Amino acid sequence: MTANNGRMTANDGLVTGRAARVALVSLGCAKNLVNSEQMMFLLREAGFEVTGETQGADVVVVNTCAFIESAKQEAIETIIEFGIAKEEGRLGSLVVAGCLAQRYKDEILTEMPEVDAVVGTGSFDDVVKAVSEAIGGRSGYALFGDIDAPVSETGRIITTSKAWAYLKIAEGCDNRCAYCAIPDIRGRYRSRTMERIVQEARELAGRGLKELIVVAQDVTNYGLDLYGKRRLADLLKYLCEIEELKWIRLHYLYPGDIDEELIDVIAGNGKILKYLDIPIQHINDDILRKMNRRGSGIDIRGMFRRLRESIPGVVIRTSVITGLPGEGESEFEELYEFLRSERIERAGVFRYSPEEGTPAALMDVPDADTAARRAEILTDLQSHIMDDYSESRIGSLTEVIIEGSDDGRSFGRSFAESPDVDGYVYVYGSGIAVNDFVTVRITGVENGEPTGECVFEYS
Repeated sequence: MTANNGRMTANDGLVTGRAARVALVSLGCAKNLVNSEQMMFLLREAGFEVTGETQGADVVVVNTCAFIESAKQEAIETIIEFGIAKEEGRLGSLVVAGCLAQRYKDEILTEMPEVDAVVGTGSFDDVVKAVSEAIGGRSGYALFGDIDAPVSETGRIITTSKAWAYLKIAEGCDNRCAYCAIPDIRGRYRSRTMERIVQEARELAGRGLKELIVVAQDVTNYGLDLYGKRRLADLLKYLCEIEELKWIRLHYLYPGDIDEELIDVIAGNGKILKYLDIPIQHINDDILRKMNRRGSGIDIRGMFRRLRESIPGVVIRTSVITGLPGEGESEFEELYEFLRSERIERAGVFRYSPEEGTPAALMDVPDADTAARRAEILTDLQSHIMDDYSESRIGSLTEVIIEGSDDGRSFGRSFAESPDVDGYVYVYGSGIAVNDFVTVRITGVENGEPTGECVFEYS
């Protein structure tokens, strides 16, 4: 530990003789949150006081998203907000990390002087260096490592819950969908070794976490780069052997890579929740080709049919995009009719916006108004489908993990609700504790979400 005119150096995690307070704000997806948790771990290990409270922090680190236009705008607005706070003396330094930093590093460094340091997606493990330089008064500091490097095995500070956490099994993507910039931001697909993943899962389960949400940009591609073949099914078998683990949830599966072995493993293991997030993006063959998606509308329909036949009661989540150049009324009508007839329980609807550097951005200029109108139509349709699904659950029994209470009732998630993207099951009953698993009889629906009574409970 060194001194400089009575002040401790930033490299020791100290300012004016005390631990520097670093607040971390995580934007975007679950995969980004895992990186935020790793950065928090590194900062704490370096001696910083890590907090979620930004007011009065010595440094704020914003881990940004840049997947779609709305995410970019949220990130920019957040940076500007903290820039103003910095100017007003309500925080010390500002570090920007993650996808926006990787994608627009030059613009951030030249157009946002309030930012003291920038950390790309290949340099999350160097966050301590960036924060130290920012505290030390150095501005314009930038770290951009290899985005194709092996996945970091850094520890994490779990921020989600005492009962559940994300388990990232791979980084990057090789699918090269025409509208998506993820491969250029996050690099090629890199799997973690099965041993590392299972070890982390065991450690998390040993700390009391009961639900692990397996995440990657494409979990179905797991292992292809390391083992020469897809091995998600094998990985799931090992995870199911962890006695303390109760629920395993899967995000996100590429529709064309869901084979019979994987279906059998999901169907045959009670720990794997019968909830599958499978982004299809569209159903029309011409639009799928323009999107550079593998497979056809017939393939997608057949895949959903096999899943419902093999996994009774499966809940499917998907995402679709409206307004890609070339989507006329007939192509949109085909998508509408597919969602109406398939009655997918959960669906996110996004209007297309061109992303710089992607092949889709070179297509004709999209009609933003038409894309937005079509997205509203599908959102309205899907709202009715989800309401009908909630109504169909009345009278059934389901396990619910309790996440909080409000207005004299508890709320939580069953197998059919994933964090942040779905709603809750509202539970009436006494003596229900947060993070408990309880059995609930669904008795009604309020504002589209199931309500029920606690039948009995166990941890």
